[in-house]
Amino acid sequence: MSLDKPIIVIGGGPAGSCVSALLARMGLEVILLEREVFPRAHVGESLLPGSIPILSKLGVMDEVRQAGFIVKPGATMIWGVEREPWSWRFSETHASNPHSYQVWRPDFDSILLDNARRSGVQVRQGWQATRVVFDDDGFAAAVRCRPTDGSSAEIELAAGFVVDASGQSGVLSRQLRLREWDDFFRNLAIYGYYQGGKRLPPPDDGNIFIESQPDGWLWHIPLREGWASVGVVVDAEAGQRGIRKFGARRFLESQIAAAPHLAGLLKSAAMVSGPEVVRDWSYRSQSLYGPGYILVGDAGCFVDPLFSSGVHLALTYAALASVVVVSALEDPTIAGPAGQMYEQIYYREYGHFRDLARLFYSSNRTADSYFWETRRLLDDDPTLTPRQSFIQLVAGQPARGYERVALSRGMLPSAFGDSVAAVESERQRRRERGLPSGVPLRLAAGVRLQRQPVLADDRFVWGVGLVTDAHQEGIPCSTLVSRLLSRLDGKCTDSEAIAHLCQGMDTTTALQAEQAAAQALQLLYIDGAITTDQD
Repeated sequence: MSLDKPIIVIGGGPAGSCVSALLARMGLEVILLEREVFPRAHVGESLLPGSIPILSKLGVMDEVRQAGFIVKPGATMIWGVEREPWSWRFSETHASNPHSYQVWRPDFDSILLDNARRSGVQVRQGWQATRVVFDDDGFAAAVRCRPTDGSSAEIELAAGFVVDASGQSGVLSRQLRLREWDDFFRNLAIYGYYQGGKRLPPPDDGNIFIESQPDGWLWHIPLREGWASVGVVVDAEAGQRGIRKFGARRFLESQIAAAPHLAGLLKSAAMVSGPEVVRDWSYRSQSLYGPGYILVGDAGCFVDPLFSSGVHLALTYAALASVVVVSALEDPTIAGPAGQMYEQIYYREYGHFRDLARLFYSSNRTADSYFWETRRLLDDDPTLTPRQSFIQLVAGQPARGYERVALSRGMLPSAFGDSVAAVESERQRRRERGLPSGVPLRLAAGVRLQRQPVLADDRFVWGVGLVTDAHQEGIPCSTLVSRLLSRLDGKCTDSEAIAHLCQGMDTTTALQAEQAAAQALQLLYIDGAITTDQD
């Protein structure tokens, strides 16, 4: 790692464009290698509201709004025990960002790449990275690349740090054999673009539409100028047999015909592009960070597209990766711990979408077919017992998109449903009771404070985190909260801990600290992070 050499970013998709723009704005020299020449076609048009803050940070929201992309209020589905469409809107849980967009990826990706160029990134389109070169100490030190038009020979670019944002081609994950395929989601997708069909009736006409059928599920994403992205997700082996027998187009058309509502939307439509086939596309890399390199976006992980999480994960963790890179270059002592923190947070978010999609598949019990039978969770399977952390995520955290409400439409494994209900009931009991006053407090079993990197002004610095069942990576704590919690030894009451915290403060500061501390204790009590002998 070196500040004297450029950061090499492999890939110019949303992840690569985002991380390179942010690094360049931090004053670093950045070279971005993109094997294609934009605009280029790419699937994955449906965004989540979680992407909006990152796009705002990049300064591209005006361009996104002016591009004519379809506003996406939420999702409409035919899934679960009811066979009539039902809708959910982002405004129900995302007051600050009540909608997202259905984007045309050639234009959307070009907006992001152009923004990276304006930010000072040296963008080299038509250059394919072939290999990352490691030095004798095991650090990523250079990237080999060649022009895709064959105009010159392969060259080697020295690198101060390497960011692999190469998408599903996964330059580093394949070179280092990091990729692990997800056996549960051994699926295949066939998709194409249609023009001239119908949309859902208002106010759902901008929604993504998902319809399950015996062989899998289909999506319909409305795009501008009357276009729509339409695809089907089926079992990988069954899909390959169908494609060999009928060809990709006829097989896709047969799957659409098995989804009556979608078939009705496409009755007057014609396929104008495609079809394309994507196989075995759910995976995770064994690690996302190493000496002098980091993986972002699809280069590191990709989960089943059911909840439209791809661009959200790419942008969110590209932003976090930029902080890891600049922190590692400025303070090599924090490089490893910051990389580990990035991995833990990324895996947690990836696992959230992965586990919810897994549950969602298992809850669809309306079709007796090979596809759905092989994707159902059995209550008596001990390996599928819900983890407490995941239960808490479902029970107490806001949805990223429409995934949590969707679970209520299916038939969940009873053990999981009972566990979620128990967690929610316990939280409600604690909320109604409130933190007992004058009773000794202690951290709950498995909860602890730890020294760890925390975010501060776009850098990782050393701080303190609170490790809980639902947050194994540690929730960053302020100095006030960490000092407060360090007093909870099972003998100290809330008032005693707060009084000790406020010693030596002037009256105004002490009052503010007392109020903040009382609020923090109350929230942590409801969450189950702190407890009493009476609980």
